[in-house]
Amino acid sequence: MSNIPETGRTSRVTIRLVTIQILVFSLLLTLGGRLWYLQIRNGEEYSAKAVGNHVQQVVKPAVRGSILDARGVPIADNETRLVVSASRTALLKMDDGGDTVLGRLATVLDMPAKDVRQRVRLCNAETPKPCWNGSPYQPIPITDEATAQQALTIRERSEDFPGITAEPKAVRRYPAPYGADTSQVLGYLSPVTDEEIKEAEDTHSPFLPSDQIGRSGLERSYNPALRGDAGVTEYEVDKLGRVMGQKLSEKAEPGSTLITSIDSRIQSVTERELLAAMKMARTQHDHNTGRNYEADAGAAVVLESKTGRVVAMASNPQYDPNAWVGGINADDYRKMTSRKSNYPLLNRAIQGQAAPGSIFKVVSSAAAVRAGYDWDGSYPCSSSYSVGNNTFKNYESASHGSINLARALEVSCDTVFYRLSHQEWKKDGGIDPDKKPDDWFYRTAHRFGLGDETGIDLPNEVTGRVPDRQWKKDYWKANKDTWCKTAEKWPKKKTYQIKLARENCLEGFKLHAYDTINYSIGQGDTLVTPIQMATIYAAISNGGTLHDPSVGKAIVSPDGTDIEKIEPKAHGKLPLSKKTLRQMDEALAGVATHGTAAWRFADVGWPQEKIPMHAKTGTAEVYGKQTTSWFATYTAEYTIVMTISQGGTGSGASGPYVRNIYDALYGVTDDGKIDKKKALLSEPQGSLPEINKHGQILSGFSEKFEARNQKDAAKAEEDGGTE
Repeated sequence: MSNIPETGRTSRVTIRLVTIQILVFSLLLTLGGRLWYLQIRNGEEYSAKAVGNHVQQVVKPAVRGSILDARGVPIADNETRLVVSASRTALLKMDDGGDTVLGRLATVLDMPAKDVRQRVRLCNAETPKPCWNGSPYQPIPITDEATAQQALTIRERSEDFPGITAEPKAVRRYPAPYGADTSQVLGYLSPVTDEEIKEAEDTHSPFLPSDQIGRSGLERSYNPALRGDAGVTEYEVDKLGRVMGQKLSEKAEPGSTLITSIDSRIQSVTERELLAAMKMARTQHDHNTGRNYEADAGAAVVLESKTGRVVAMASNPQYDPNAWVGGINADDYRKMTSRKSNYPLLNRAIQGQAAPGSIFKVVSSAAAVRAGYDWDGSYPCSSSYSVGNNTFKNYESASHGSINLARALEVSCDTVFYRLSHQEWKKDGGIDPDKKPDDWFYRTAHRFGLGDETGIDLPNEVTGRVPDRQWKKDYWKANKDTWCKTAEKWPKKKTYQIKLARENCLEGFKLHAYDTINYSIGQGDTLVTPIQMATIYAAISNGGTLHDPSVGKAIVSPDGTDIEKIEPKAHGKLPLSKKTLRQMDEALAGVATHGTAAWRFADVGWPQEKIPMHAKTGTAEVYGKQTTSWFATYTAEYTIVMTISQGGTGSGASGPYVRNIYDALYGVTDDGKIDKKKALLSEPQGSLPEINKHGQILSGFSEKFEARNQKDAAKAEEDGGTE
């Protein structure tokens, strides 16, 4: 038993507790003092040092998805090139704004110094192109065609090229299989702008400064699927650039592949035949103007009749989309946007508007039937038709006596439609119409889809124009002041333009007899696009369904496991009974066998019994210009429409070249027989290309056809048919 008193033990415990308390309070006081020293006394110093530590973001661009034709042949993909880029931020820090470095770089790259400097300047309202339209904080590509020696020189002499990089990168490529540019359908890319980056900040798919974005064509329509997601790695670095740690790492996800309904072989043939038609037209004399036809532009569309899918779409003049890769130079940009080049960036198949001429008569025939006229009725086809002091003549046909509507289509009799439309105009009240006029001829055009977009999956489609009463009123309101000001010169000056301005000033809002008469044969103020007319003729072929024309066929994930099919859609039905559709179909077959297109088909060995051909010719007069050539055709499988601005007659200028496209599709030989071995696509390709177990889409490229195509192109060039 211990001899220490209880009071002594208590005293010892108390001393220990007090000691511990003193130690704890001392530590807390020391810590508090240190915090005061760091945050209050020297807070600004350490804050300044912390600013030097920041997050550095390293972006690995996503590989853009490929665009393939219906057989898996690439029409837009990527390739690795040596890209030389400049950091605008680094250049601006130099005393001369980087001018010396850019001049030195131009010498190494063997480029004009002016071109190099233009590529790094920023686009704005005052700066003409070429210029940099992307973010000023991302490297600006100077060229994507650097040689290995040039890249090595830049890297080895880095002290002479501050702010300049030379490294391999994946860049867009448009390989043009079989020589088919497909330019207006594909479109092109350009860098994303700061404004676009800001607009997309709060979306599920924001842009990065290094992104490229589709500006037209499929590249734009399917940009979200094609672009993929860039990889981003975030490093924490100090003010000396030393890596302190990694905060975030996201792998780049490549874009999906777009499979289209385009067949590059048919596309090649279509582009070649359109160009050949235009070149041939330029050799033909125009008796109306006393000079050869100018044939300054044209378009051709090949659709699957039953689905509306686009097999080929050509627009001329065309361009090389590769010119945009890595930044476009001044000369190429000038060519693509100048009036002298006739604006090759326009896709005239969906943006070219013109009066349709007689291919519009299928609409007028339908309107007549809807208005109560008998398809098999008897209608005078005289050589002219007079209303007041105005006489309207036939263009492609003479007098044919009394005929029915089918024969009126076959011989393209204008006067039959003059009379019918004029009679309906008078029934509706003439110049002072009833409150609710029937307007069968105008309403029917709208039901055929005219005056509206077809819904094709390409951007910037235009609507054309149906010049009905409402359009007349709107147009008059917009132009009244100008017309009335010009009309003040009357009667001192009595030119045709002043007389017309005076009439428009006084009653330009009224629908006159001559408006309706001209409209009935696709003339006057009527405007259509080739894709609209192709959609209409395809609908007549398939039993009345107006499809949304489509180019995209499927979107395939990068690994090939997820396939999103793009099914055909419809936006309406033709307002005709099955009986009337059948009668119209038979009449259009008559055009190809014993009508205005017979000399392009039946008379020159087309196998009508095996492949029934249907056609309609059109020649549209345009004030101040030469006539526009139109040729609309279809079989059970395909619909083809071709038009040539200032090209002459429909059957004369476009007819033989449309026939050549059909010959290539079905393998029709010169003697009218069918050689299945030569047929490129006798039936539309319904299935998608094969995808192997590794997710790769197998290409259906044909070296045999490529060799044959080159041979045909060379022969055509010798004959003066193609370039």
